[in-house]
Amino acid sequence: MTNDEPMTTLSIPCPNPDMVVLIANRGEIARRVIRTCTEWGIESVAVYADPDADAPHVAEATRSEHIGPAALDQSYLSIDALVAAATRSGATHVHPGYGFLSERSEFADAVTAAGLTWVGPSPKSVASMGSKIAARTVAVDAGVPVIPGFNESQDPNELAAAATTIGYPVLVKASAGGGGKGIRIAHSPDEFDTALADAKTEALRAFGNDDVIVERYITQPRHIEVQVAGDQHGNAIDVGTRECSVQRRYQKVLEEAPAPNLPPAVASAMRQAAVELTKRIGYDSVGTIEFIVDAATNEFFFLEMNTRIQVEHTVTEQVTGLDLIALQLAISCGEPITLSPTFFDDALAATPRHAVEARITAEDPWAQHLPQTGTVSTLVVPDGEHIRWDAAIVSGSEISPYYDSMIGKLIVTATSRGEALDALEEALENLTVDGLTTNVSFHRWLVARSEVRTGLVTTRFLDETALPTSSPFESDSNSPWGQRRGRRITPHSSVAAFASPTRDGSWDQASGDGDAGSDVRAPFPGLITEVLVAPGDEVHAGQTLATIEAMKMLHPITASGATRIDTVEVNPGDQVEGGTVLITFS
Repeated sequence: MTNDEPMTTLSIPCPNPDMVVLIANRGEIARRVIRTCTEWGIESVAVYADPDADAPHVAEATRSEHIGPAALDQSYLSIDALVAAATRSGATHVHPGYGFLSERSEFADAVTAAGLTWVGPSPKSVASMGSKIAARTVAVDAGVPVIPGFNESQDPNELAAAATTIGYPVLVKASAGGGGKGIRIAHSPDEFDTALADAKTEALRAFGNDDVIVERYITQPRHIEVQVAGDQHGNAIDVGTRECSVQRRYQKVLEEAPAPNLPPAVASAMRQAAVELTKRIGYDSVGTIEFIVDAATNEFFFLEMNTRIQVEHTVTEQVTGLDLIALQLAISCGEPITLSPTFFDDALAATPRHAVEARITAEDPWAQHLPQTGTVSTLVVPDGEHIRWDAAIVSGSEISPYYDSMIGKLIVTATSRGEALDALEEALENLTVDGLTTNVSFHRWLVARSEVRTGLVTTRFLDETALPTSSPFESDSNSPWGQRRGRRITPHSSVAAFASPTRDGSWDQASGDGDAGSDVRAPFPGLITEVLVAPGDEVHAGQTLATIEAMKMLHPITASGATRIDTVEVNPGDQVEGGTVLITFS
């Protein structure tokens, strides 16, 4: 299914043909909201920062508004700029998409204060679930199981004492935000202080809030979520389960619906708990409640609630035929939910379906997923009624270092899980993205793994699996990938690897041999967020020298050996190109 074709079969009528929806976001999710607006025959407004002036979402909207330069705090993260754009455009509704400001109650408040309708839950609901600490308290009050943890203080000594009481290993995670940022694991007391400092630093950078929770780390965790919806009349339903356990550095890679290998009693209890929590907070929009399931015991625990549309909402739409964006917009207009509480089960009983989504990113999967930039010279998406392609790109799109690396989502649907995985393999074989390296070949490797095929993976799967060092398909001249190597994934990019990636995603660059002229260069274009050394400092192997941000991820640059710092050529806040000298050694 392409971007121009409808993806749902259950019609939700437009409640107000005069509504004008501004999408306070970019890329794939902006195009997704625009598609529903187009199907309803209502106007849409795109916003764009300088690098997105020619982006597809800008061209596809009814109108567009410029909001600032590439810097996020002056564009997509600027509440003032977005509200001003909505006011100028004549918008009546503001849809925040996902990421960016989508779960910031201050943004929801500013939108409503400007006399506009917020397409999401009430600011009160956003605030109650926006902090993992507050959400945890609400979950406990609602009788929903939570992972043993501590959030009563932010004092480092009390957090460390709590970790000892809980028992190692523990997870230190940011209270605000999501997307895998601000999360560290401490396996022993010796590791706790570093884990706490790193989690707080990343959380403050990503969310403007460095509060953390310390909780028990489940060693065999599955990530299962329940799609929910509530309205302004007290109604709430669930729209089934999703499996999101295939993750890399806490970022979801592969998602599917419904969740496989889940005992019916566990799935039922989890869904009931999700609905109870949705009702308890008076939630009035589409949202997702995430759970951790202990694969060893099938116990489930509340993780967090995402008060927005999810990246992986597509697989739920595919198995139910329900347009979740349309439902979200209708609820914001005050429309009641008329779907049956058993809607999800009834939909699958009438037409058995299974859907799987692969997140396609501009990364080199065989070099620790090094972010890639460049121009999409050729884009060929496979055809088929069972294939859906939601993407930020078209042929000619420029991939910059300023935003998230996800450029598209390939979703396939079939009558069974096995058939869906077979169909995804075939679709990946026929997906062509030329001009820069992507992770398509990684997904092709992934969906063939027996662990994925049997549905017996945990969130630690990729961390515990030895990955190939190069594509196992493109080197095989007998495979379709190898035979079509010239037009498959051309490794051409403006990002050059000037360092050796380590398994945790950091970059070893200090030679440690004491030779004059040794230096640290930026491994890719990005923003210097921290410089942790000064001229004259003695550094040791593994020590973090600086941190660079690219495509919304922080990458520590570490020393591979003992040496002395000669000069530091950059400061926090500097935007650098790939290959720029950052630090030199004596």
